[in-house]
Amino acid sequence: MTPPLTGPLARVNVRADAWDLIWSFVHRTLVINLGLAIGGVPLFFALATVAQPWRYPVFFAVLAVPLGPSVAAAFAYLAGEDPSLPVLFRAYRVLAVRAVLLWAAVVGLIGILVADIRLLYDAMPGAAVVPLLAVLVVLTLATGLALLVLSATKPELPLRAALRLAVYAAVRTWALSVLSLVVLVAAVVIVSQVPPAGLATVPGCALWVVFTNTKLQLSRVLPEESQ
Repeated sequence: MTPPLTGPLARVNVRADAWDLIWSFVHRTLVINLGLAIGGVPLFFALATVAQPWRYPVFFAVLAVPLGPSVAAAFAYLAGEDPSLPVLFRAYRVLAVRAVLLWAAVVGLIGILVADIRLLYDAMPGAAVVPLLAVLVVLTLATGLALLVLSATKPELPLRAALRLAVYAAVRTWALSVLSLVVLVAAVVIVSQVPPAGLATVPGCALWVVFTNTKLQLSRVLPEESQ
């Protein structure tokens, strides 16, 4: 007769539906990581080969633009019920053009703001506006993420209305915007320090947090009939 199990594992009692939820989350995370890895191949290759990437901001900004459609497709994939890989690819194909244009505008505006900060930070009176420029960088990135979520979940929304909602959500619920950006920065740091393991696990989890936060932000500013 087999003796009963003893120790910590014997006290683990997880319902079957909880395991299904866990494995569904793991599966979705791996699918999203695969999509990001494919969309970001040029950027990841350049980061792996260039010793000081911050010295080439324009080059790396251009390489970051293709991540826009990958992120938008990941948001659309998270919004759906079907966890299969073709869903992600279909979302990428549908959202690619609008997402790349939106993300290119976001990256370009952030690049201009960062260039202004570098130019003004060490001399008065220009240094006085540096905090404002830094806030605008954060607002631009938060707005860009909200625009990608709206593109993925409400593609019928006109661009002007989507932009207004994204800015309003980012400002009104600023704490969630900051949380999303902190999570993204932490993910970038982890991936840069441990590239293989980081790419395999972290980006999908980070985008899930960003998607959840942004949906909550938008739910507070969208009209009830649009939710």
